Amino acid sequence: MGCGAGGDERPDTSAHQKLKWSTCHAPDNSEDGATTKAPGKQWECATLHVPLDYRKPHGETLGIAMIRAKATDQRRRIGSLIFNFGGPGGSGVAALPAFARGYKELRTRYDLVSFDPRGVGLSSGVRCLSDKQLDAFFAADSTPDDKTEVNALVGRGKKFAAACEKRSGKVLPYVGTANAARDMDLMRSVLGDKKLHYFGVSYGTELGGVYAHLFPKKVGRALFDGVVDPTQNPEQGALGQAKGFQLALGDYMKACTGGSGGGGSSCPTQAEIRGLLKKLDQRPLPGIGGRKLTESLAGGGIAQSLYSRDFWPYLTEGMADAEQGDGKILLALGDAMNGRSPDGRYSTLQSSLAAITCADFEQRYTVTDVKARLPEFRKASPVFGDSLAWGLTQCSGWPVHGAWRTPDVSAPGAAPILVVGNTGDPATPYAGARKMAQELGPGVGVELTYRGEGHGAYDSGNACVRRTVNDYLLRGKVPANGKVCG
Repeated sequence: MGCGAGGDERPDTSAHQKLKWSTCHAPDNSEDGATTKAPGKQWECATLHVPLDYRKPHGETLGIAMIRAKATDQRRRIGSLIFNFGGPGGSGVAALPAFARGYKELRTRYDLVSFDPRGVGLSSGVRCLSDKQLDAFFAADSTPDDKTEVNALVGRGKKFAAACEKRSGKVLPYVGTANAARDMDLMRSVLGDKKLHYFGVSYGTELGGVYAHLFPKKVGRALFDGVVDPTQNPEQGALGQAKGFQLALGDYMKACTGGSGGGGSSCPTQAEIRGLLKKLDQRPLPGIGGRKLTESLAGGGIAQSLYSRDFWPYLTEGMADAEQGDGKILLALGDAMNGRSPDGRYSTLQSSLAAITCADFEQRYTVTDVKARLPEFRKASPVFGDSLAWGLTQCSGWPVHGAWRTPDVSAPGAAPILVVGNTGDPATPYAGARKMAQELGPGVGVELTYRGEGHGAYDSGNACVRRTVNDYLLRGKVPANGKVCG
């Protein structure tokens, strides 16, 4: 489902195109055509044809991979509910079937629909390095301590960008969020919906906000969950994440020592976590099948374990094993963060994330910029600060210019959008929900607070959040602005 050529074979990219749905299974996270049986009922897949460049509507085309499960009560069907699960770079074609059991009530009245955004997975997913090269790339030192290590990090970044341009250069200028929003509006129209009903998680809230700005009159019932702060530039966003992951780590350690985090006497302290990372910087541990657990992979694994309270016991066990010289669990968690399947294949997750981020944001951070900001990042998070600060260099040397300094999500005249913030969210800190609600504008952003842990609120299973969101999406009942679920 890559770029299409012009001429007689050019697919129809208009709103009148007919989607050819066929029964399918959900792809596994390698996203290269291998499949696994999806849970629940049979799924249907189709390809939406869109212009590669919306400024050239009759030029080259792109195929957007879609997946759906039809509403179970067709007589009361509202329309399609389109999901984006974030990243940027996450495959909706893979994610929707994986999470679908939690959306049974929503499916009574909606066709559940998701897609791989342009540049992701089966939709001309950005690929840069080979799987073996990615193994080395993610294992390499992401927290340089001297000039040699800094030069190595910068060099790896340049090689990565050059490889992306070589393998995926055709799509790199067109994978930004504004184009993904235009794709969603075409999808809405082709699906036969007058309004876009939407469920956006994490980066999906930024995509939803950009959609609302571009098409305010087309907004139907929309949920933003695990909300990105649209007023922050990449540096502010990374600093916010440093604080968010540090907060979540503290919450994990409190719960663990209190007996509810799967630990008891084996609960790690922050000093022990930092000590392990420092040791791994010098001497990686045996991991899985000859692969080593490095500092970078362990740091990613620790961060991954904070995305859900359900993962906390794995962090406890993984830390205990690592102290005994076994890096398997933390390495498996790090692989999950990087989109690596157990058979060694990578999804496009991290490559697509870089491509979309660098196409969106015009800021290009230098080594000097990072060094100046390191003290603030380290203060925000002694565990995650360094890696998040150095991660700001990812767009240096990128072959495409960014579109904005921050996205515009103002949507005057749009229908109410339910914006859900989670007080313990590590990846999209709670303050972002209020900022998003404010930026959407008066009468548009309606804020709901969940006092809980993990990334996002709806999939936490909290009964109050579920009831409030379902009342809104299924029955159009907008809650009072500022409602709190404990």
